[in-house]
Amino acid sequence: MTNKGIEELTDLEMKEILTNSKTIAVVGLSSKQDRPSYGVAKYMQSKGYKIFPVNPVESEVLGEKSYPDLKSLPVVPDIVDIFRKTDTVMPVVEESIEIGVKIIWFQLGVANLSCVEKANESGIKSVIDKCIMVEHRNLGL
Repeated sequence: MTNKGIEELTDLEMKEILTNSKTIAVVGLSSKQDRPSYGVAKYMQSKGYKIFPVNPVESEVLGEKSYPDLKSLPVVPDIVDIFRKTDTVMPVVEESIEIGVKIIWFQLGVANLSCVEKANESGIKSVIDKCIMVEHRNLGL
Protein backbone atom coordinates (compact mmCIF):
# COMPACT_ATOMS: atom_id res chain seq x y z
CA MET A 1 0.00 0.00 0.00
CA THR A 2 1.27 3.46 -0.80
CA ASN A 3 0.19 6.56 1.06
CA LYS A 4 1.37 9.92 -0.30
CA GLY A 5 4.39 8.21 -1.83
CA ILE A 6 5.16 6.28 1.35
CA GLU A 7 5.47 2.56 0.82
CA GLU A 8 4.72 0.21 3.65
CA LEU A 9 7.18 -2.61 4.17
CA THR A 10 6.24 -6.10 3.06
CA ASP A 11 6.00 -9.05 5.43
CA LEU A 12 9.31 -10.31 4.04
CA GLU A 13 10.98 -6.95 4.79
CA MET A 14 9.53 -6.89 8.32
CA LYS A 15 10.68 -10.48 8.89
CA GLU A 16 14.19 -9.52 7.76
CA ILE A 17 14.20 -6.52 10.13
CA LEU A 18 13.00 -8.55 13.10
CA THR A 19 15.39 -11.42 12.37
CA ASN A 20 18.46 -9.20 11.98
CA SER A 21 17.72 -6.79 14.83
CA LYS A 22 18.85 -7.41 18.40
CA THR A 23 18.23 -4.08 20.19
CA ILE A 24 15.03 -2.06 20.51
CA ALA A 25 14.69 1.39 22.07
CA VAL A 26 11.09 1.67 23.25
CA VAL A 27 10.14 5.34 23.38
CA GLY A 28 7.34 5.92 25.85
CA LEU A 29 7.84 2.61 27.67
CA SER A 30 5.93 2.69 30.95
CA SER A 31 6.49 0.62 34.08
CA LYS A 32 2.69 0.36 34.42
CA GLN A 33 1.93 -3.26 33.58
CA ASP A 34 -1.48 -2.46 32.10
CA ARG A 35 0.03 -0.24 29.38
CA PRO A 36 0.47 -1.66 25.87
CA SER A 37 4.11 -0.49 25.81
CA TYR A 38 4.90 -2.66 28.85
CA GLY A 39 3.30 -5.82 27.45
CA VAL A 40 4.88 -5.39 24.03
CA ALA A 41 8.35 -4.68 25.42
CA LYS A 42 8.09 -7.59 27.86
CA TYR A 43 7.16 -9.92 24.98
CA MET A 44 10.03 -8.69 22.77
CA GLN A 45 12.44 -9.01 25.71
CA SER A 46 11.25 -12.61 26.25
CA LYS A 47 12.11 -13.32 22.60
CA GLY A 48 15.74 -12.30 23.17
CA TYR A 49 15.76 -8.63 22.19
CA LYS A 50 17.70 -6.18 24.35
CA ILE A 51 15.22 -3.49 25.38
CA PHE A 52 16.23 0.10 26.09
CA PRO A 53 13.41 1.98 27.83
CA VAL A 54 13.25 5.63 26.75
CA ASN A 55 11.11 7.61 29.16
CA PRO A 56 12.33 10.59 31.22
CA VAL A 57 9.93 9.83 34.09
CA GLU A 58 11.05 6.21 34.58
CA SER A 59 14.30 5.08 36.19
CA GLU A 60 13.95 1.40 35.33
CA VAL A 61 11.49 -0.74 33.39
CA LEU A 62 11.57 -4.53 32.96
CA GLY A 63 14.88 -4.64 34.84
CA GLU A 64 16.52 -2.26 32.35
CA LYS A 65 17.81 1.24 33.05
CA SER A 66 15.55 3.86 31.51
CA TYR A 67 16.99 6.75 29.49
CA PRO A 68 15.53 10.25 29.13
CA ASP A 69 16.05 10.35 25.35
CA LEU A 70 17.63 8.48 22.46
CA LYS A 71 20.85 10.51 22.61
CA SER A 72 21.48 9.16 26.13
CA LEU A 73 21.51 5.51 25.03
CA PRO A 74 24.85 3.66 25.29
CA VAL A 75 24.37 2.22 21.76
CA VAL A 76 22.49 3.06 18.58
CA PRO A 77 19.56 0.65 18.69
CA ASP A 78 18.60 -1.47 15.70
CA ILE A 79 14.96 -0.36 16.04
CA VAL A 80 13.29 2.64 17.64
CA ASP A 81 9.76 1.56 18.63
CA ILE A 82 7.52 4.56 19.30
CA PHE A 83 4.67 4.50 21.83
CA ARG A 84 3.77 8.19 21.75
CA LYS A 85 0.85 10.23 20.52
CA THR A 86 1.05 10.83 16.78
CA ASP A 87 1.42 14.60 17.15
CA THR A 88 4.44 14.24 19.48
CA VAL A 89 6.71 11.96 17.43
CA MET A 90 8.61 14.47 15.24
CA PRO A 91 11.29 15.12 17.93
CA VAL A 92 11.76 11.35 18.24
CA VAL A 93 12.23 11.04 14.48
CA GLU A 94 14.67 13.96 14.45
CA GLU A 95 16.66 12.41 17.29
CA SER A 96 16.62 9.03 15.51
CA ILE A 97 18.08 10.69 12.42
CA GLU A 98 20.69 12.46 14.55
CA ILE A 99 21.98 9.27 16.18
CA GLY A 100 21.90 7.18 13.00
CA VAL A 101 19.02 4.78 13.57
CA LYS A 102 18.15 2.56 10.58
CA ILE A 103 14.58 1.51 11.49
CA ILE A 104 11.68 3.31 13.17
CA TRP A 105 8.64 1.28 14.15
CA PHE A 106 5.55 3.47 14.51
CA GLN A 107 3.24 1.44 16.80
CA LEU A 108 -0.48 0.92 16.21
CA GLY A 109 -2.22 4.26 16.13
CA VAL A 110 1.00 6.16 15.38
CA ALA A 111 0.86 7.22 11.74
CA ASN A 112 2.31 10.70 11.35
CA LEU A 113 3.01 10.76 7.61
CA SER A 114 5.22 13.85 7.72
CA CYS A 115 7.40 12.06 10.28
CA VAL A 116 7.51 8.93 8.13
CA GLU A 117 8.46 11.02 5.07
CA LYS A 118 11.23 12.75 7.03
CA ALA A 119 12.57 9.42 8.27
CA ASN A 120 12.46 7.87 4.80
CA GLU A 121 14.18 10.89 3.24
CA SER A 122 16.99 10.33 5.76
CA GLY A 123 17.37 6.69 4.75
CA ILE A 124 15.48 5.26 7.73
CA LYS A 125 13.06 2.41 7.03
CA SER A 126 9.68 2.82 8.69
CA VAL A 127 7.04 0.37 9.79
CA ILE A 128 3.82 2.32 10.11
CA ASP A 129 0.80 1.82 12.38
CA LYS A 130 1.63 -1.79 13.29
CA CYS A 131 2.37 -3.54 16.58
CA ILE A 132 5.87 -5.04 16.64
CA MET A 133 4.67 -7.86 18.93
CA VAL A 134 1.72 -8.76 16.69
CA GLU A 135 3.91 -8.72 13.58
CA HIS A 136 6.58 -10.81 15.34
CA ARG A 137 3.94 -13.43 16.20
CA ASN A 138 2.22 -13.30 12.79
CA LEU A 139 5.53 -13.80 11.00
CA GLY A 140 6.21 -16.92 13.06
CA LEU A 141 9.39 -15.63 14.66
